Amino acid sequence: MMSDNDTQISMQQAQAVTDYAIKWAQSNQQNIAVAVVDSAGELITFSRMDLASPQTCLLAQNKAYTSARDRQKTSTLAKWALSTNKTINFWTDTRITGMAGGAPVENSENRVIGGVGISGMDEFEDEKLAVDAIETIFNNS
Repeated sequence: MMSDNDTQISMQQAQAVTDYAIKWAQSNQQNIAVAVVDSAGELITFSRMDLASPQTCLLAQNKAYTSARDRQKTSTLAKWALSTNKTINFWTDTRITGMAGGAPVENSENRVIGGVGISGMDEFEDEKLAVDAIETIFNNS
């Protein structure tokens, strides 16, 4: 699905990531929201399972946005902010979050081409699922 020339996530790829995460959640009796964004943090796909909390909508989208815009996992950003005594206000962007659950999507040249955000479980479980979905869809080309 990913070639050396890919510079953005296609809608098909974004939907495949979303479908993977939703299927995993269904199989594991979890209720989540999933967002996939492009490298600028703009939404490509979004899904919220029927029983997922309304808060998961904004959280998943902000996690995806943050990971794409800041080019790293949201948990990594949070660790850096804590170690340097930065507050979330440092970014002057209300959509930036340090809550785990967002992961960047990189092409074969290690360029960030988007981000995935998941919300609805423990934040580190959200992050693991985001990473698993990315690895499954983009490494099974």
